[in-house]
Amino acid sequence: MTATKVFAARLMGLAVLGPDGESIGRLRDIVVSIRYDDRQPRVLGALVELPTRRRIFVPMLRVQTVDPGAVTLNTGTISVRRFEQRPGEILAIAQILDSTVQVADPELPQLTGTDVVVVDLGIEQIRSRDWVVSRVAVRERRRPGVGFRRRGDVHVVTWGQVRGLTHTDLDTPGQDVTQLLEQFEGLRAADVAHRLRELPDKRRLEVASAFDDERLADVVQELPESDQVHLLEELGTERAADVLEAMDPDDAADLLGELSQTEAESLLALMDPEDSDPVRRLLEHAPYTAGGLMTTEAVVLTPSMTVAHALARIRDPELTPALASMVFVVRPPTATPTGRYLGCVHFQQLLREPPASLVGGIVDNGLAQLRPEAPLTSVTRYFATYNLVCGPVVDAENHLLGAVTVDDVLDHLLPEDWREQDEDEQDLHGAPVLEETGDRP
Repeated sequence: MTATKVFAARLMGLAVLGPDGESIGRLRDIVVSIRYDDRQPRVLGALVELPTRRRIFVPMLRVQTVDPGAVTLNTGTISVRRFEQRPGEILAIAQILDSTVQVADPELPQLTGTDVVVVDLGIEQIRSRDWVVSRVAVRERRRPGVGFRRRGDVHVVTWGQVRGLTHTDLDTPGQDVTQLLEQFEGLRAADVAHRLRELPDKRRLEVASAFDDERLADVVQELPESDQVHLLEELGTERAADVLEAMDPDDAADLLGELSQTEAESLLALMDPEDSDPVRRLLEHAPYTAGGLMTTEAVVLTPSMTVAHALARIRDPELTPALASMVFVVRPPTATPTGRYLGCVHFQQLLREPPASLVGGIVDNGLAQLRPEAPLTSVTRYFATYNLVCGPVVDAENHLLGAVTVDDVLDHLLPEDWREQDEDEQDLHGAPVLEETGDRP
């Protein structure tokens, strides 16, 4: 059944199909234009995420039907230019939901003079075929002395009865981010980082501030370096230091390397020494060398440990697949820089051995090692020569300093702006690429 009245939040994540049923992408937001009077805002179009993660603008006039399971377009010819928000445009989900507003409705006297929160927007198609925002769903804030009710009641009012949704109001800091965070649940850090970059600066900072340190650290590591620096500056020194503590040492060192020496030192001074010491050691190495690429958090064991213990260590879900592919065997101490390096054991070898066997008896001591001063080109050839995804970095005194993983090598081989580029610049299903004109004011 085709709908002409829907709530915006219910559209999020729906498949967007072409007229022949071909999949184009997923609907991620609604673009509206708020007027400077009390007239209902016009819905300009949908923000659609392609399989390549690029987000494009699809005008509402191109929408043929809105069904419970999908949004179908009336044409397979669309513009695949990256969406760039223009002045006067507002994102319904990212910017309006979770806003604090006031309601003037004689039938709801209990809301008069109180702040309520926007939880959804009702949009509908009018006679001209345009779509407008006609209703606003708001939730009462939880009031003291109301028993065990966890959330306030939800009321649906007309747009004209709401105050506090002008452009100026939406630019006011301190807006809640509950519904945005719900959209990020279950997503990989790289996907969250991609979506975070497309939010307006104000909302990006509000979302980042709401993440706990570990989640934010994972996301920051997936941002382009310029965005990392900008976000850390906005978070403030204290929170930035907390996030750096939660980051992988090599990623933290890369980020601090983008700052001035004074700024980097002030953040390092605020970090716990247990977290800052490995980062300081990494900063001593040139960026495009094995020492500059390595992480200090490899899986390090002594020869008296068992295969069962080694397998338990590499099952740690916090380890990347590359780091979990190999364990390194050393004389105590096992913290980097370690005692004398003895060799390594690939995880496939661990799977072939009895659990009670000692790793000291199956060590591969013939694999070549990387020196910390080895340039990126040598590191690349090393991985290609030995078909590895992880390799040991050992100094001249035979101490294990850390390990280089293939993901860090690729990160430095790719262009600096690779995180900002689309996976595929081609149009969809052979549809011609059009430059839309006249569909957006």
